[in-house]
Amino acid sequence: MKTDNSMDYPINLKGEEARDSRPRQPADPDKTDRSTYFVLALESLQSALGKLTKDELTEFSRQVSQHYPECFEALQDTGSAIIPEKMMEAWGEERALKITLHILRNINQMDLAHSLEREEQRNQSIKIGQQKLKEHLKRRHECVSEGIARQGSSVLLNDIHTELCITVGGSDLVSEEHGMSAVKGTSVKCNDIFKRLAGRPKAMRTVLTKGIAGIGKTISVRKFILDWAEGKANGHINFVFPLSFRDLNLQKGKKCSLQQLLQLYFPELKGLESVDLDELNVLLILDGLDESRLSLDFHNNDNLFDVRRSASLDVLLTNLIKGNLLPSALLWITSQPAAAARVPAECVHRVTEIHGFGKPQTKEYFLKKVGDVDLAYKVMSHIKKSKGLCTMCHIPVFCWILATFLEPTMSGESESREIPTTLTQIYISFVLIQTNMKKEKHSESREPDLKVLSQDDKELIQKLAKFAFHQLEKENFVFYEGDLKECGIDATQASLHSGLCTEIFPEEDVLVQCKAYSFVHLSVQEFLAALYVFNSYADTYKNLLDPEPRTGAPHREKCARITLFDLHKSAVDKALGSKNPNLNLFLRFLLGLSLESRKGLLQGALARTESGPLDLQETARYIMEKMKENVSPQMTNELRYCLKEMEHVCPEERGNLTMTLADRKNTRRDEEELEDGGSVLQ
Repeated sequence: MKTDNSMDYPINLKGEEARDSRPRQPADPDKTDRSTYFVLALESLQSALGKLTKDELTEFSRQVSQHYPECFEALQDTGSAIIPEKMMEAWGEERALKITLHILRNINQMDLAHSLEREEQRNQSIKIGQQKLKEHLKRRHECVSEGIARQGSSVLLNDIHTELCITVGGSDLVSEEHGMSAVKGTSVKCNDIFKRLAGRPKAMRTVLTKGIAGIGKTISVRKFILDWAEGKANGHINFVFPLSFRDLNLQKGKKCSLQQLLQLYFPELKGLESVDLDELNVLLILDGLDESRLSLDFHNNDNLFDVRRSASLDVLLTNLIKGNLLPSALLWITSQPAAAARVPAECVHRVTEIHGFGKPQTKEYFLKKVGDVDLAYKVMSHIKKSKGLCTMCHIPVFCWILATFLEPTMSGESESREIPTTLTQIYISFVLIQTNMKKEKHSESREPDLKVLSQDDKELIQKLAKFAFHQLEKENFVFYEGDLKECGIDATQASLHSGLCTEIFPEEDVLVQCKAYSFVHLSVQEFLAALYVFNSYADTYKNLLDPEPRTGAPHREKCARITLFDLHKSAVDKALGSKNPNLNLFLRFLLGLSLESRKGLLQGALARTESGPLDLQETARYIMEKMKENVSPQMTNELRYCLKEMEHVCPEERGNLTMTLADRKNTRRDEEELEDGGSVLQ
């Protein structure tokens, strides 16, 4: 009585096959998974038998029992919905269809038999299209390249995949900005994000999954797709269409229909033009909302309801998300938290959040990644010495960065080397390893060569640093060849001659031979951006973080120049005043690169300054003052890590930071009279 399921079909006035025009409800994923063909065949048989009168259905059941008594001795009392299911379970889809057609003709239901034959042809087309799509998606997603895209470096996703912590709804994190000590909330497995939870009355259409950069959103999507393609999960879904915003950006400005867009990315659909996708159980995945360069104007875009009508990509996507297009389809959107608000709350039926690895998963990852059990435990033991590194290990890509650096560094002859523990030291070494990757191919030593950096390598690092900063300002995390050219980087030549470019910029397979690039992790972009800001200050005394600098001195005049403390203060204020957490690691790196002990590590790619230790002492004092103000607990923790990144000028270790501001200025004047600006307090 609460549904329309008992309604009759409209009277057939034209002699054509009547079709159910009622909107479909999203498939219930709680039901036992069955193959697409089984479900479609079952629906076709149930629809056909549902059109028989009571007497005709009784005769149908009698003939089934008479001619096929091995399974059906008493079908006369069974309804039209149960008979097809029993037949298919007994004989399989194809034989059940043949038997049904035979008996329909025996009871003189020729039109119904013809209609069922047409349905069977349609179902076969869908079955073939689905098989082709699954084969395509399996080839595309069964192998991954961790961090770098190098020929021969891919591994099977199923071999390295580690289950992530995912919660439903709002999460309560007892955490640092980049760390996690506890997660509260209803946890859910990736393959179950569309299943109804206890106490929730119905399934949902649109799920929005949030998570910071490198936390595992795209890998979760790929694992979901692979499990579906291999028939391991979500068999109730007929088709899965994954679309990434980095690919969709290439279609910006073009007009097409939603059907044409899907056929462009999935040619397997070209044989299904006559099939209404809204009659099937379809999942569309929009991965990486934070990477979108589309406006997604939900308020002013025109409404669109026809999947065959052309419009701009922006209009197509907003109408798809609003449910005007393919209202029965499931929709999965992934995004970094800051960009998630681009989708109106009323369009989202469930929010999930990926928190990355817990402690057991971190251990599991390093054991899988390193391979050698003893070496893996040595790596993990070293990480435990630094709380700052431990708290970031919930980020899978950060674990890869640590393993990339620590595994070769802690093996063999490298054991005697002093192993860094701060983020800045780790990333300096990581960039050097990536830059020298091409040299390792010709060396038998497992130990990375961090001693030789050519002039070309230095110039490329500086170009990439400038590029990283300007793209971070624009909040761009995916780039195209045009973006690189604007910064004087030849993508083709850089890929051929520089290990840094080929390793840090993995190439993605996208349409029309266009290449999309991104840093292996956002933290790498933040590190290089901080390197550019620091070098700009050291070379020209410019503060790139202050749009209106207090002085406009274009040259090195000590009486007019800004100080290193001025630069640090701008960075601290910018991070505190921004809703974008991407500036937090940037601040840590900028402070870490300012230490005198860092100057020689990048072999000329990091400039030297004439600043003395009081700049760092003033910075530490300023950070302490900010920690006493009304800032969030997360930001307080982040500022504490900034102090630790500065090592020996950490206020907990230096009592002389309690001097007054006037005393510090007087001491600065005395220090600037020295030929050498001095070194950081040791």
